[in-house]
Amino acid sequence: MSMYVFGVDIGGTTVKLGLFTVEGEMLDKWEIPTRKDEGGRFILPDVASSIEHKMKDKGIAKDQVAGAGIGVPGPVKDDGTVLRCVNLGWGVFNVEEEFENLTGLSCKVGNDANMASLGEMWQGGGKGFKSIVMVTLGTGVGGGIIMHGKMLYGENGAGGEIGHICVNDSETESCGCGKRGCLEQYASATGITRLAERALNNTDRPSKLRNVQYISAKEIFDAAKEGDELALELVEDHGKTLGKALATIACVCDPEAFVIGGGVSRAGDILIDTTAKYYQQYVFHACKNTKFVLATLGNDAGIYGCAEAILTK
Repeated sequence: MSMYVFGVDIGGTTVKLGLFTVEGEMLDKWEIPTRKDEGGRFILPDVASSIEHKMKDKGIAKDQVAGAGIGVPGPVKDDGTVLRCVNLGWGVFNVEEEFENLTGLSCKVGNDANMASLGEMWQGGGKGFKSIVMVTLGTGVGGGIIMHGKMLYGENGAGGEIGHICVNDSETESCGCGKRGCLEQYASATGITRLAERALNNTDRPSKLRNVQYISAKEIFDAAKEGDELALELVEDHGKTLGKALATIACVCDPEAFVIGGGVSRAGDILIDTTAKYYQQYVFHACKNTKFVLATLGNDAGIYGCAEAILTK
């Protein structure tokens, strides 16, 4: 009898769902809207209904489903308790228990970045490693720490929140978390764009970036690849800040590899090479052989990780 597992990645706008074999083959993926009204009370029933419809369409019996893994945008304790998901309207409650009551299926819940990390280790850029740190460079900087195949949740579900390591005591602007000088303010897509605009406003130096109406991380890295001096300096500063932060993280958890994902990772080798260069400059000698690899699953990393989470529950 074939066995299956569902991966569910709950975002602020849409819920991504995937149907997988227990061996890791994705058989189907689809999305439903995230209904955040009335404190997000419709989200889990909508997910349960969507999964039940999919099982009916595919002729899958309940005893053929190992369970459903769920990723959410917020801190989650090891027992499945969510500690407020602001983007969903959720307060504190046990998502695992509620979902299991709705469906009768086994459930495992985790932070979305942690789940993406697990997905990359299972079937993505981190395949073949057992201990990785996933670094997601998107609108913010997310992270996930997997040690010997297990997610590091932390006591309050904040394990892997690497974007909020303080890297600059002199920063005057606030991070979204309310603090100042967070890694997220420098290494994220919005962070490097902020620094580019600051540099362009504070200097008369020529740069191709002055001809760009809406500067993005892609524009900055593309200009650097073309030899633009200001863009190259921005990329160097980005690599130094990120490399130094990752060297600090390596001293704490000593991973086999850093898996770099998120929109900024599409810059490719220039990002990896610059970050790795500064990592080597700052890292403790025992951690010098840590690998740097690019994530490969893109937006599907979360549903892959959610599926894997239920298999290792």
